[in-house]
Amino acid sequence: MTLSTSRDGSDAAAVQSQLRQAVDAALAVAKPQASAQQLEVRTGSFGVYPRHGSNGRIVGWQGSAELVLEGRDFVRISTTAGKITSMGVGNVAFSLSREAQQKLESEVQASAIERFKAKAVEVAKAFGFEGYTLREVSVSPADQGERPMYRMRAASVAQAPADASIPVEAGKSLVTVSVSGSVQLR
Repeated sequence: MTLSTSRDGSDAAAVQSQLRQAVDAALAVAKPQASAQQLEVRTGSFGVYPRHGSNGRIVGWQGSAELVLEGRDFVRISTTAGKITSMGVGNVAFSLSREAQQKLESEVQASAIERFKAKAVEVAKAFGFEGYTLREVSVSPADQGERPMYRMRAASVAQAPADASIPVEAGKSLVTVSVSGSVQLR
């Protein structure tokens, strides 16, 4: 979950200071809730940029900052996000953990290779050959295909009760592995 905030002003240093204060306040709430792999807290992007008028001159400054809450404990993440009043929810995204991705990829890869070999035997027999010799093969995992991604914008952070959690629900991920190659029938 990515929390974000933006500020405008006539002075770049003041905008930067306001953003820093918002991030510091969010970190003060989030860091005590942090727990390895369950809720990890890190800062995201942080930037201040000039705003130009119609004459091309700088007429002000705008900036934005992000705080990223990620981990396996949806309840802890959403509850913590709901307690942060200095930033609103900018993005919610789900993905498989690195361990789960690797495990599933290995299982899918083994299945894909077996299907390739079975198809090669089937084609060889259909052409009247006894078998095949593998000439070239390519096995490539495709990163998570259908990863659900949800975007939310907080209309007004101040309207939400301080203890309100953000409603989230994980979806499904698709793990794919492509096996292709050429065979010589024998």
